Amino acid sequence: MFLTISTRGDAAHPATDLGYLLHKHPGKAQTFSTSHGTAHVFYPRAEDAVCTAALLLEVDAVALVRKSKGRGRGGAPDAALAQYVNDRPYAASSLLAVALSGVFSSALRGVCAARPERAAAPLPLRVEVPALPARGGPDLVRKLFEPLGWTVSAEPVALDAEFPEWGDSRYVRLALESEALTLAEALRHLYVLLPVLDDAKHYWVAPDEVDKLLRAGEGWLPTHPEQKLITSRYLSRRWSLTRQAMERLELVRLAEADDSEVETIDNAVPEDTGAETEEKLAPLAVLRREAILAALREAGAARVLDLGCGQGELVRELLRDTRFTEILGVDVSVRALAIASRRLGLDRMGERQAARVRLVQGSLAYTDRRLKGYDAAVLSEVIEHLDLPRLPALEYAVFGHARPRTVVVTTPNVEYNVRWETLPAGHARHGDHRFEWTREEFRSWAAAVAGRHGYEVRLVPVGPDDPEVGPPTQMAVFHLGTENAGTARKTDGAQKEAEAA
Repeated sequence: MFLTISTRGDAAHPATDLGYLLHKHPGKAQTFSTSHGTAHVFYPRAEDAVCTAALLLEVDAVALVRKSKGRGRGGAPDAALAQYVNDRPYAASSLLAVALSGVFSSALRGVCAARPERAAAPLPLRVEVPALPARGGPDLVRKLFEPLGWTVSAEPVALDAEFPEWGDSRYVRLALESEALTLAEALRHLYVLLPVLDDAKHYWVAPDEVDKLLRAGEGWLPTHPEQKLITSRYLSRRWSLTRQAMERLELVRLAEADDSEVETIDNAVPEDTGAETEEKLAPLAVLRREAILAALREAGAARVLDLGCGQGELVRELLRDTRFTEILGVDVSVRALAIASRRLGLDRMGERQAARVRLVQGSLAYTDRRLKGYDAAVLSEVIEHLDLPRLPALEYAVFGHARPRTVVVTTPNVEYNVRWETLPAGHARHGDHRFEWTREEFRSWAAAVAGRHGYEVRLVPVGPDDPEVGPPTQMAVFHLGTENAGTARKTDGAQKEAEAA
């Protein structure tokens, strides 16, 4: 099993700096033990103009069979059929990826104390793999590497050169060239994509493989057009791990689109402290949910969106009432959705009950086709968690694009804060609240939203209505007028016909 990495240089920046970046001296041949054999690193060529480093992996076929037991967990299909005579010693696979990460671990991280400026800069690179299994053929090889900035040559290997009529094998001779990538980026691409193309892992895929994938895929996997295929194959098609990885990648994508840190977006619930959190103001939370349910029942809603569903408190109450036949909970926080799923017992729920509810990850600042066609949407204690400049985006996504017949919005009344003895003056009720509105500010916003999108709105107090400062929570219930609802249905019907065509 063989791979070479080459670079070019000159007198000012000699190509032999590759030795510093790989932490392997060009003048030595070095040997390393791996879990499945012996890895050798040597330099067929080491000059100022051109330097080539080679990684040769000698696979111990007997050890491979003993560890995989030839079948079952971690056993490759080829090894299951032919335990001792197979392509594993010769064709690049997850075994080579493991050797890459072990032998060039510092280079994978981009660490080089001797030449930090070279480690951080793009290099003219050429990578060659003489025998690469490619389940999907040369076309898939190009689809995986070209979006990452590589010029790809994937030449099919004939089954037998003396009998061309037999056609091509599933192997290719791979050559990659790039002038725009750092060495660390190149190694991370190879670490992930070699086993993806082979479509086999030669060890048990544990949950920590998700972390390995996300670390190696940082900066390129969240936006890769073949992200789903890469994730599924890398995790050996284990659907639970694939789903977990896709959710975390989506969170990264949303954070990048919002120019924010992942931790800033995924903050609906605090870090796990060993006990699930409950709202501190439980009585007010109960009153708020009762007011929302009353508004939904009055509107005759059956299919309901809980936007910003958090830990699933409202979803749980909706499930208890059979008049709500379909419930979709949406939240940007993976942590919150995991807690909601656990609290609702989705994995233990009966088939009929489970068919009524779904939890999905999504950002309310973007239009989402999954949200269209519902009777009602709830934004309970959500809007105050957005920066004010982001509110128009949420407004359009809900009222302009999804357009449910009824929208229920609740938010704190900042005037009531003076009644909380434990809340310091001038402080918001929650550390993540970007604003809290007075009654007049909320009334003005609700009226403007209703006017822009053809809704009628009424305001409802939630909690004790103090004669001086009003209720602790203010709620707006928006309804599409009959004329506007009909227009919306026609628009949805036209869009569905266009999509079907």
